[in-house]
Amino acid sequence: MTAMQIAGRNVQFNKKGHLVSFQDWDNDLAAALAAEDGLKLTPCHWSVINFLRDYYAFHEIPPSPKVIVREIGHQLSTHMPCTRKSLMSLFPNGGCKQACRIAGLPDYYCYAC
Repeated sequence: MTAMQIAGRNVQFNKKGHLVSFQDWDNDLAAALAAEDGLKLTPCHWSVINFLRDYYAFHEIPPSPKVIVREIGHQLSTHMPCTRKSLMSLFPNGGCKQACRIAGLPDYYCYAC
């Protein structure tokens, strides 16, 4: 484990760069993690991140990309059908795995992506 100073506080990460504790996450931390990856979070990013967190909090596993597209695809792409490819374009450095990391999900659950 590695402790890092992010968003004004010490946070524990595992060897793969994922939060150790799901409860340590907040919006400021997500924005800081995204900035490290070169992303500026848009409303579409936040829709995915919030959906991932809500789904994980209820089911204790992340949703598959298919579930994400089915449930919130209309929020991600209003002019054309949302696909897994459009979801991956929001998080270009790893797709769902990058989204899981920014959303504060443990890495061992992100195999579904």
